[in-house]
Amino acid sequence: MNLQGIVSVSGKPGLWRALAQNKTGYVLESLDAQKTKLIANLSTAKLAALAEITIFGVDDDIRLTDVLERIKSAANVPDVKADGKALRTFFYEVAPDHDEEKVYSSDIKKVITWFNILKPLPLFDEADPTQAPAPAAEEPVAEAVAVEPETEPAAPKAKAKKTTKKAE
Repeated sequence: MNLQGIVSVSGKPGLWRALAQNKTGYVLESLDAQKTKLIANLSTAKLAALAEITIFGVDDDIRLTDVLERIKSAANVPDVKADGKALRTFFYEVAPDHDEEKVYSSDIKKVITWFNILKPLPLFDEADPTQAPAPAAEEPVAEAVAVEPETEPAAPKAKAKKTTKKAE
């Protein structure tokens, strides 16, 4: 799952793709059908990259990308408007070691909403470019061939100034 450049903006619903950066913030585009553009000022808005978000766990924090991968393989994802107990039961299936006291039902709703936004996008099925690709089972590794760089012709040297003897 490639979540590079996908952010959540505090106070704004949905997810946003970072298009460009300027002096004061980022130019963002919404991932919904309207493709709304937004300039997020870093002094007033808080941005959170989805690739870096973690969920409170009992022992260690759980990466959001891992939870989204488990939700992708889950049989049935409950509706966001389902009751809190159904959402909590489902979240125990996809993140069994989350901290029940620190992860609220609103957080679970947000994760499921983000999953529903990301599911139809092509980046949802792409490999994460930050992780090393898994080695293929029987592909032979090509040997590296050393190639000598072409030598560039030396730049002409600057002519030395002629020195003249001054008459005394």
